[in-house]
Amino acid sequence: MKLGLVQIGSIAGDLEGNVDRCLAGAREAAADGADLIVLPAMAVPGSMPRDILLDETFIEAVREATEDLAERTRDLPPIIVGTVVPGGRETLDHPGLLRVAVVLDKGEITAVVGQQRLASQDVFFERRWFVPDGPSRPLDIAGYKVGLLLDNDLLADKAENPAAHLIGRGAELLICLAASPYRRGTGAVQLERAAASGVPTVVINSCGAADDLVFDGRSFILGREGKVTAQLAHCREEILVVDLEGGLSPVGEPLDWEEEVWEALKLGVHGFVDGNGMDRVVLGLSGGIDSALTAVLACEALGAGRVTAIAIPSRFTDERSTTSARQLADTLGMRFEVVELDLLHQAAESALGALVDGGVGAENLQARLRMLILTTWVNRFGGLLLNTSNKTELSLGYGTLYGDLAGSLSPLGDLTKTEVYALARWVNRAGDVIPAFILERSPTAELKENQVDPFDYEQLAPTLEALVQGNQSNEALRRSEHKRQHHGVILKVSAKAFGSGRMMPITRR
Repeated sequence: MKLGLVQIGSIAGDLEGNVDRCLAGAREAAADGADLIVLPAMAVPGSMPRDILLDETFIEAVREATEDLAERTRDLPPIIVGTVVPGGRETLDHPGLLRVAVVLDKGEITAVVGQQRLASQDVFFERRWFVPDGPSRPLDIAGYKVGLLLDNDLLADKAENPAAHLIGRGAELLICLAASPYRRGTGAVQLERAAASGVPTVVINSCGAADDLVFDGRSFILGREGKVTAQLAHCREEILVVDLEGGLSPVGEPLDWEEEVWEALKLGVHGFVDGNGMDRVVLGLSGGIDSALTAVLACEALGAGRVTAIAIPSRFTDERSTTSARQLADTLGMRFEVVELDLLHQAAESALGALVDGGVGAENLQARLRMLILTTWVNRFGGLLLNTSNKTELSLGYGTLYGDLAGSLSPLGDLTKTEVYALARWVNRAGDVIPAFILERSPTAELKENQVDPFDYEQLAPTLEALVQGNQSNEALRRSEHKRQHHGVILKVSAKAFGSGRMMPITRR
């Protein structure tokens, strides 16, 4: 059998667009000779629709869209695709939905298989919308007895593993439809569980972005011996037709963690900006490492023509900061502007008087005036403001509310300070993209004379990260929780990021 793997992304609520994407991918796979075509979980409603699922009219529209896809693919081989259906168990406070894989054949929905093991950890709140389905049986598709699974079904413990139940009922091939968000190391877990099944196993994962989450693809096929016989791209949509009885398809070498994370961040930036209909982004380019890395990332993700960087030097700014920022902008080819802070700074000092006479208030004033300039630029020319903070600073609360913590999207907010430096060195592996002055200088906010950050990041960053990953807090994390609640969307690339997967109270003892 020739199996068509259609690794694509979808957008929450974009039913017409999602059907068109599924249709285009299925037609391409069919043209390459596929006997059976598989698409990711939730491909019709979108990867992470969240509380749109509570709208009954949306569920009806999803049903119509799924039927429309079936009708428009009637001339194609059988298709397995992810969607949602009513589960018949709705109550006053729960919609009772099923997260399902459906088989489309000859214009009809010929089978519906629901997810049995719902996820309720980290960013997953599936029990808020879905109910678990009961055990399923293998389906006769294209000459195989096929067991269908969804996401967490493949990862369940052995004692309650739906895969084992399907194999016990004669499944010769397992196909798991997934919409699994990226985090470093997650691919190894999927491979381990798939290899344990003892039968050929296919995992088709979504590839795209949904707010803070990145779906990295990396769909794969494991042979009977538990070895990878085919693997699709990381963080890139791809369509591949594989002969299950044939030889091995090319499998690439494992990526370095820097490249793996970098590609995920690029996909996250692109998905967020384009998904929200923005034609450009703006960021403050200070001459520091965080804003420099954010600028490189934005230019690679969107193209330099869609990025504007603004330097806002103050009376405390080293002139080499602005020179290096300009050098970076020239190298990348993005638009670069310089707006001097001092006129605004003097006016604010005159108006506020003793309120900002020295101390933290005087420093925060400058950070907020800088953000006034950046947000005014966005108001005038459109686009979206990128935040440039890193995870270590966010853990410490080392940032100014409504100042340098502003911005709709935070690409580096799940990278520690030391990881930022490591990625910057990786960016420079083939030559100096980021100027040496930026890489080598001591971190500084340049909000007072001769200021440097008062932290040993090499020691502090991994210590704070261990607390976050362990769902723990120290005084600094507790004291700064309110700042993170005001923060923009943080792209998740670790097992535990600030955002939807970490819900800590602001008020606590």
